Amino acid sequence: MKKYTDSQTLLSDLGERLKLYRVSLNLSQADVEEKSGVSKRSVSRLEQGGGIQLDNFIKVLSALGLEDNLSVLVPDVRERPSYHLEREDKGRRRARKSGGKKPAFRWGDEE
Repeated sequence: MKKYTDSQTLLSDLGERLKLYRVSLNLSQADVEEKSGVSKRSVSRLEQGGGIQLDNFIKVLSALGLEDNLSVLVPDVRERPSYHLEREDKGRRRARKSGGKKPAFRWGDEE
């Protein structure tokens, strides 16, 4: 995965990817505007690497059929097996007397 040194580089790369994806679906910016409710100007700004509001970004992703990919950005820790192991209910344990030493085990046939 590519490491980004600054947010502008990330936005530019993301905008370019979204534009290529939109074009591959044979959609115009006006089509995305109609499907998402986000202005054509905002769609254009996003594709050019500019910032837009998060809710508009999500609407554009939904219009392109990419909304399921948002879960990759911030994974749900509850879906990891280790999360459930840590939270597993141990149940109630039997209380034991705190006594002295236990006598040595005997089979019963010793004299």
